[in-house]
Amino acid sequence: MNRTLDVATSLAATLARLAGGLRSGHLGERPDKLLELYEFEGCPFCRKVREALTILDLEAMIYPCPRGGSRFRTVVKERGGKLQFPFLVDPNTGVAMYESNDIVAYLFRVYGDGEVPISLRLGPLTNATAMLASAFRPGFGAFARPSRAPEKPLELWSFEASPFCRITREVLSTLEIPYRLHNVAKASPSRQAFIARSGKMQVPFLHDPNTGVDMFESADIAEYLRRTYEIP
Repeated sequence: MNRTLDVATSLAATLARLAGGLRSGHLGERPDKLLELYEFEGCPFCRKVREALTILDLEAMIYPCPRGGSRFRTVVKERGGKLQFPFLVDPNTGVAMYESNDIVAYLFRVYGDGEVPISLRLGPLTNATAMLASAFRPGFGAFARPSRAPEKPLELWSFEASPFCRITREVLSTLEIPYRLHNVAKASPSRQAFIARSGKMQVPFLHDPNTGVDMFESADIAEYLRRTYEIP
């Protein structure tokens, strides 16, 4: 896709959700162990959970499960009993659950102040705007492409509302590349540590421990991921 159109449609997806996942807040207890989220970009229900993670400034291991994928979808079927997304596993509490609304409520109850933001509790309206956001990026990140599995998961510094981060996450999803998600939204207490790590406040920022690569710029990251992991 033309770069200008790519960014414009990603920005439109952000605006459809009124920039949900732009700022952190509602923070509560911090988990000792990483949350695990099985999901894929383009799924409107997964989008709601990613927004919650951003608002709560929670890190998570992301296991992309695009349609046609074979790497992690079977794990969800084995652990939960059905192929449905998103699927959250919390090793801190032993909870494993489906249903985006239930997951969002759980996250704010356990790791927030107990109150789900209005943008995530409007029922059909929340779902409709999440679907509209997906409609601006039809199929992006939703269908698997053949890829080589990395030996170690990658790391991505991101936040849900960023149109540039979305472009990067879509490629990670398409290639079924697992990654540790570091949320660094506006007002995030994690930003200072990120700036110390990267040298500046700019996202997306990708670290690949398999190659030692550190990268900014969504277009460069997308090209790197395809060149390194996609099977022609």
